[in-house]
Order: sequence, then C-alpha cells, then structure tokens
Amino acid sequence: MTSLAPLLQTFFIERLQRQRQVSPHTIAAYRDAFRLLLGFAEKRLGKPPSHLLLADVDASFVSAFLDHVEKDRGNSVRSRNARLAAIRSFFRFAAMREPADGALIQRVLAIPQKRFDRALITSLNRAELDALLAAPDQLTRLGRRDYALLVLAVQTGLRVSEFTSLRVEDLVFGAGAHVRCLGKGRKERCTPLTRQTAAVMRAWLTESRATHLVFPSLRATPLSRDAVERLVSKYAHAAAGSCPTLARKHVTPHVLRHSTAVGLLQAGVDRAVIALWLGHESVETTQMYLDADLTMKERALARTAPLGVRSTRFRPRDSLLAFLEGL
Repeated sequence: MTSLAPLLQTFFIERLQRQRQVSPHTIAAYRDAFRLLLGFAEKRLGKPPSHLLLADVDASFVSAFLDHVEKDRGNSVRSRNARLAAIRSFFRFAAMREPADGALIQRVLAIPQKRFDRALITSLNRAELDALLAAPDQLTRLGRRDYALLVLAVQTGLRVSEFTSLRVEDLVFGAGAHVRCLGKGRKERCTPLTRQTAAVMRAWLTESRATHLVFPSLRATPLSRDAVERLVSKYAHAAAGSCPTLARKHVTPHVLRHSTAVGLLQAGVDRAVIALWLGHESVETTQMYLDADLTMKERALARTAPLGVRSTRFRPRDSLLAFLEGL
C-alpha cells in the first residue's frame, strides 16, 4: 500500500520547488489546501496524517472534503475549486510515481470543478478614489506611508503580494520612471509611473530611509495581506463620510486593481495593453472589466437611435451646404 506522507513531501520538494519552480505564493496556497485536507482526514478517519495511505484519499473522501470546505467552513465556490486544483496537481504527480494506483487516481482527477455565478466586479470611480486617497492623515509618518501605498496601488494596479514585497531598488525614477515586480507565474514586468506618483514615492523613500522594503510594517517586516486589507477598509470607511457611495461598496485591495483596469479601459487603452499592464495571462481576462463598465455601455446607448425613430442618412438642405459637406 502506498503511503501518502513521502509522496506528498516529494511532490512539494521535487515537483513544485525543483522542477516547476513555482512562486512562494503557489507553495503557500497548496500547503494550506493540504493542511485542511489532512486535518479533515484526521477527524474523519481517526488517523494521524503521517499514517495515511494514498488509498484513504479516494474520490469519495475528496468529494466529502470539498463539501466540508464549502458548507462547514463557509468558503466560496472559488475557494473550493482552488482546493480541488491543488489536489488534482498532486494526483497528476502521483499518477507518474504510482501507476499501480492509477484507477484510484483517475477517479479523483475526474472530480469536476463546480460552476458558479459570476458577479460583476466592483470598482471605484474617480470621485471615490479621490476621497479614498484623501483619507490618510499625512501629518503622521504612518499616514504618509499609507498614502504612498494607496497612490501606488491605484495608479499601477499591482496585486497585494506584488506591492508588499517591493524593494527600494524596484523603483526607478527620472526619465521613464517605473516600478518592477515579479508577478503571478514568476513573470517580471515593468509598470510606468506618472509624474505625480513618482514624486509621492520619491518623497516617501527619502523620509523612510528604507534599506530594502518600500512599505515596511512597524516591525520593519513586509506587510501581510490581512494588514493591507484592514488598511484599505479603514480608509474606505473614513472616506465614506465625504463620499457616501463608498459606504455601499466592499472596498478591498483587489477593488483598487479593478479600478485601475476600468480607468484604463475608459481612457480607450487597448485590452491587450491592459493585460500587459496588469500581468494577466490572457487578454480574455480583461473581458470582465468590459462587462462591468457601465459608462462605456451608456456611451454605446447614446449612439443608438431611439425606438420608433427611423435612422436616415443626413442630407444637406441646400446646394451650397452640400458643396461644403463634400469638401
């Protein structure tokens, strides 16, 4: 019988780290998925994780675990599917290492992703963004740090993991000012900075005298995702006093990223450029911003003829006007 523990350890060390060289974020996501799975197995089967067999983690067990994730833990269908993706990756690796368990493995791999309703994304308009950026108290050092963080996040659309891991050398000033980051899929990209954003960032780095991190915590360590989410939520709540529409929106760091994309789209930037700007794997990913942009839909509606009115070609009322129109 195949023991689960050595196979899972080999999967993380050899497959993910050495062969695929996945990012630390992917390692963390897969690690969390299997910590939940092993904890569920210990309660359900009464076995410590190190004593589990591969046969214990069959299709019926994995299905029960996914139901537990969604119903008992209250996770979304997206989170459920993310856990399943991690399990599938492991079982594809197991299929190469343990062909004798091929039938069991194929039944696990046959578990489908769960479909879900796709809600429109949330983004902030210009007035809401201005209110949010005005919320930090720039008379304090912490407020100036948070202001610089929000300005950079709104202008560049960086992911949380990208701007919390920024180092001082990743910011380039002068002609062609930009910020470099290592994004999803280990892809490095450069995002240009406006003159105003570059000035804010230069002033913050001069004040902070940071030796490595651009946005350190009070303990000089990288800000955590939770810390950034609390930061954004705090300033969104404060800004709702001057901009009431913010009170109706759940503002997160990813909403700021969405706002950057929608702003670029409304400015007429091509979807392919937006995909490069945000580090998307495919241009099709930017389609969700087009779906959510009501302003562009309203402009399209304004160009259409009202119902019941026949659209006709313009004809000048006079021969002289016709001459001028023909020039």
